[in-house]
Amino acid sequence: MAYVDGFVIAVPTANRQAFIEHAEKFDPLFLEYGATRVLECWGDDVPAGTHTDFQRAVAAKEDETVAFSWVEWPDKATRDAGMAKMMADERLDPETTPMPFDGKRMIFGGFVPVVEIGTR
Repeated sequence: MAYVDGFVIAVPTANRQAFIEHAEKFDPLFLEYGATRVLECWGDDVPAGTHTDFQRAVAAKEDETVAFSWVEWPDKATRDAGMAKMMADERLDPETTPMPFDGKRMIFGGFVPVVEIGTR
């Protein structure tokens, strides 16, 4: 069964192009390590909620945009092995290739699909 990693981050709006370039450079590593698909999405219609919302979840500031991303894997074992390899990959060292956002405010998690309708 498939496995999905989801990510929500606050990106300085001025860093939109840097975010895209960072994703284009590093997202292929997910595929290299076994993922089947990666999507990076820029907030377009992300309303403020009454009790909770994406902005509060990542402590987004007024000059930031919420980005939502996910990585699809064939199964959890492939994901676990792939993520371990990514974390050890020197190409992802934040000292030499800094992220265009504050990674400390990223929320993320792994999910088991329970319903899938339609095709990709």
